[in-house]
Amino acid sequence: MSDPLAAERLAPPTPGQLRRLMAAEHLRPRRSLSQHFLTDGAALDAIVDAAELRPADRVVEIGPGLGVLTRRLLAAGASVLAVEVDARLAAWLRGELGGVPGFELVEADALDLHPRECFPGEAFKLVANIPYHITSPLLHAFLEGERPPEVAVVLVQLEVAERIAAAPGQMSYLSVFVQNIAEAEIVRRVPAAAFEPVPKVDSAVLRLRRRAAPAVPAGPGREPFHRLAQAGFRQRRKQLHNALGRELPVDPVTLRAAFGACGIDSDRRPQTLSVAEWACLTAALADRLEPAG
Repeated sequence: MSDPLAAERLAPPTPGQLRRLMAAEHLRPRRSLSQHFLTDGAALDAIVDAAELRPADRVVEIGPGLGVLTRRLLAAGASVLAVEVDARLAAWLRGELGGVPGFELVEADALDLHPRECFPGEAFKLVANIPYHITSPLLHAFLEGERPPEVAVVLVQLEVAERIAAAPGQMSYLSVFVQNIAEAEIVRRVPAAAFEPVPKVDSAVLRLRRRAAPAVPAGPGREPFHRLAQAGFRQRRKQLHNALGRELPVDPVTLRAAFGACGIDSDRRPQTLSVAEWACLTAALADRLEPAG
């Protein structure tokens, strides 16, 4: 970076410097917002590496906090749209990084920000240290629709990362939803001690690479696909013919025909089905999966 002042402002603080900064600036994390600031340099570098940044890449960063990851993204040459809901942190970040080339700050709740508002007309990547309690709604908000990020690298609770990246046999509704849109890979486990304050559980860096051809593409077919998978996983301990028969207005004869058309044993349980099998069942039952009412 040619501007020496900007380069100095992008220098990442050490964990000790970060803790002293929080104390000096009265920027203690807010429990109500599930704020846990990542202080481990290796984990931060793993996030940046997983994003596979190229010069001039567009990155949406959710929850920049104290800007430690933001600085690394900018130093890698990315343009960063940082979305921060905490007014204290947003004001502090403006003072720290305002005017740095490629940095833009939006003070907003990320769940209220539609992806079409992020770098309109351009491809983008998503990077986020996600507060645990909004992981699922945030993934739905950014992955669903016409413009999902080409790559999303998110730091989430380890158990959630494992659920999302699960193979058939351990699938859940969340893994079916996400893996229809993106290939999911756990890049790195991050221990609780890497955060300030220390959470009660470990986390993981999860990379989601957008699929060129989802099993169920964006459009009207997604809603019945989601309804079918949700119905199955509400009865995940039951065999498929019982689970779907109880949850959906579908008669046994129609269900048997759908299972036969897709080559699925009706005695299997929901967690054993692949995304492609859920997609096949959705197509086979399309006329029975109209929205209620």
